[in-house]
Amino acid sequence: MNRHSLSDAQWEKLQAVLPRARPGPVSKLGDRVFVDAVLYRARTGIPWRDLPERFGPWKTVYNRFDNWSKRGVWEKVFKALQIDVDPSCSIVDASIVRAHQDSAGGKGGSNTMLWDALEEAFLPSCTRS
Repeated sequence: MNRHSLSDAQWEKLQAVLPRARPGPVSKLGDRVFVDAVLYRARTGIPWRDLPERFGPWKTVYNRFDNWSKRGVWEKVFKALQIDVDPSCSIVDASIVRAHQDSAGGKGGSNTMLWDALEEAFLPSCTRS
């Protein structure tokens, strides 16, 4: 088993969701190798043309991926495998969180706190008589 391959347990769960074979040419390598190829590309970020030869011709894998995308197969797979999300343990992606315009180091704001801090720091250590 390769590092980017599905485990047998993952494949069992996924196999029930995949579409049944359609009329036409049948994949020589099967659905599991195809799904592994798509996951390999997603995990490594390589271009389609750089897929290892063990997945078959890259153009065939790409065409099948594109067909599944157009038919909505991937959406059905993701929905079927979706787990219940606990809202108290969510992860926030920084791409959707916007910072206030003043957080980029722009001018503005009150200096009161700064002066208060400086006065505290430079209090005399002894009192004059």
